[in-house]
Amino acid sequence: MKEQFLVKHAVGGRAFIDTAKQPVDYTWKQVGDQWIFTVKAEKEQVAELLKWKDELNVFIFQAFENQPTRKVWFYVGDDAVRYSEEQGELTIVAVSQIAYVPEQFSAQL
Repeated sequence: MKEQFLVKHAVGGRAFIDTAKQPVDYTWKQVGDQWIFTVKAEKEQVAELLKWKDELNVFIFQAFENQPTRKVWFYVGDDAVRYSEEQGELTIVAVSQIAYVPEQFSAQL
């Protein structure tokens, strides 16, 4: 499976992080009813993203060899984005998600 991690501005659609265009070290995991994304980055790399931290969407696109791409859209709540200068880590906490396969929607139209 190939995975793309994407962090976008919810209103303007501007991408702040897109691993399809520029690789970054990141992890994500579900903890209870939340999803926690951790990104290794220097403060300068995420400075613009932090200005819009209350208006972000996070996406994971999972491409499988013999299946359609699965897209997961995560909703980031208020006060859910933090940056630790000491650790050089950006943390984003999502409170809900929707997983879908775009091909399944177009087939129903």
